[in-house]
Amino acid sequence: MLKKLTIQNYALIGTLDMELPKGLVIITGETGAGKSILLGALGLLLGAKCDLSVLKDQSKNCVVEGEFDVSGCRLDLDDICGPAQEIVLRRVISPSGRSRAFINDEPVSLGLLQEISGRLIDVHAQHQHLLLADKSYQLSVLDYFAGAGELLDKYREVNAALHKAEHLLKQMEEQVSANAKEEDYKRFQLARLEEAQLASGEMEELEIEHGQLANAEEIKGALGASLELLQPMGTSIVQNLKDAAHLLGKCYTFVPELEGIVGRLESCRIECKDIEQELARLEEGVVVSPQRLECVEERIGQLEELLKRYGCSSIDELISQRDALKAELERAEHSADDLEGQRKRVAELQSEREALAGQLTQMRSSRTGQLGSVLKESIRNLGMPHAEFAVELAQSDRYSETGRDDVKFMFAANGGSKLVEISKVASGGELSRIMLCLKELMANYTGMPTMIFDEIDTGVSGSIADKMGELIGRMGHNMQVIAITHLPQIAVKGETHLLVYKEFDSQMQAHTYLKRLNRDERIMEVARMLSGAQLSEAAIENAKFLLK
Repeated sequence: MLKKLTIQNYALIGTLDMELPKGLVIITGETGAGKSILLGALGLLLGAKCDLSVLKDQSKNCVVEGEFDVSGCRLDLDDICGPAQEIVLRRVISPSGRSRAFINDEPVSLGLLQEISGRLIDVHAQHQHLLLADKSYQLSVLDYFAGAGELLDKYREVNAALHKAEHLLKQMEEQVSANAKEEDYKRFQLARLEEAQLASGEMEELEIEHGQLANAEEIKGALGASLELLQPMGTSIVQNLKDAAHLLGKCYTFVPELEGIVGRLESCRIECKDIEQELARLEEGVVVSPQRLECVEERIGQLEELLKRYGCSSIDELISQRDALKAELERAEHSADDLEGQRKRVAELQSEREALAGQLTQMRSSRTGQLGSVLKESIRNLGMPHAEFAVELAQSDRYSETGRDDVKFMFAANGGSKLVEISKVASGGELSRIMLCLKELMANYTGMPTMIFDEIDTGVSGSIADKMGELIGRMGHNMQVIAITHLPQIAVKGETHLLVYKEFDSQMQAHTYLKRLNRDERIMEVARMLSGAQLSEAAIENAKFLLK
């Protein structure tokens, strides 16, 4: 339950500390005193957006803090904030518009603040009874009553997974279709590149060979002539160098300098012999072959044509393009296999969703009659003794976020009337009473610790208001109920009565305050609600009687 609410710098509130006990707490005040301001500030704890215009002092932060007692709470909060007896929620709005949220002084996301506060407080704002005409709200009531929450979560999980799988399937089908359109052309390209039997560095080797073949006769002639020059007049220069070294070798004992010359001659002989052998090998290797030259030129032309066709500058780039085409075609083959797998996945999820939707329908159908009976009895106790209420469930031909069921709340204020959809026949006062009955029912099933009613008594008066007050009072026995009301019949039901009032300072600036009324003050406030600005003795006596 909400133990304490602190508000700073919000609208007409400078600083307000509001301690709230268990049971039913009544809040009253004249129109414009600031009752709606309290709910607006509380809305910040529930994650509502904040308009900077509500900052009373535009140079200071707006702070709203709520202290909650969660001991004995049936709601499972351990997964969010751990085991605790108390939880403090705080929202801070800076003049720059920055919003910060805290739980037990630890900064948290606004989404987490909303999740926790949504488990602790349910606020019934003015005109919320119009939700009764909303089919999704009607279905949520039935699901709460039927205990279908866990099954509905499972259905939504599968439904979301199905939508995701169907989206992926569509993308895969589009990709496979695109692949199929290009497959023949890509296979033709790949076949041509594979047929070319590309090899890295081949073009460079071919160009060298082409140069040799194109100039083979000239090369062969140059090599032959060079060999002849190494054997002038039929005598080998190599042999001459050998003979000279031999002759000088006999004399260097007498002329020591000749030893070095002999060594140099021997080096020249070895080098000349090596050159002679290399030239002979090269001459022998030079082939004059017009046929081979034609083959090389044809191969070079083939490769150049491929380079031009595929926009490449080297054989290595052509090889990369060939490998890329091969990989694309292999992926396309795998895509077709993956597509079949995805179709099976979609079919499995569709089957699972259908089964879960069927379970939801069965669970809901089993409780529609009981929900209608419970609400009918509750409504009849609020001044509609002949009212009829029923819940109708029909299956739709489409799946939604909540299954395949459409629900209708059917109502007749008088027993002899035909049941009609509630939004078409119920008056504002009747809707308020029906909504209160629903709130009581849902509070019992959800274990909500605190419920706030903002003038749920709209459109009712007299004995009906008294009966609504009794119902709200009964709710206060099991939970904390805070009721903002303008009806004395409801105001007298609470154990605690708070008055919202407005005062002006010397600068004629309005300020909203809150005070807890004692017995005498409460009598006067109820009398004011009975008679207006001019209090009469009759109103005061009537107030005393009601407060008994």
